[in-house]
Amino acid sequence: MNWIILIIAGFCECGFTFCLGKAKLASGWEQVWWYVGFGVVSLLSMYLLARATQGAQAIPVGTAYPVWTGIGAVGTVLLGILVFHEPATFWRIFFIFTLVASIIGLRLVSN
Repeated sequence: MNWIILIIAGFCECGFTFCLGKAKLASGWEQVWWYVGFGVVSLLSMYLLARATQGAQAIPVGTAYPVWTGIGAVGTVLLGILVFHEPATFWRIFFIFTLVASIIGLRLVSN
């Protein structure tokens, strides 16, 4: 269950970076609402990260934090490419795959 919580926390990290990207493009009240969304989703993300590292089946912080940031990093790059039309170069895609492989590797070697 803690791994599911951690994955949701990572997706929330993607959500708060998405809100920042949208706030940059907005103005007025729309921008304010994107910043409010940023605050809410970032607090939720950090709460879920903390929750995943507690309890009987806690994920070690040394594993949880890199997985959380890795999901956020991969998701943010993909959102940048798909939503914000950032370039999808060979090297960006290559390093996304190496990051995903590292996240999977951390999951496999964790108790």
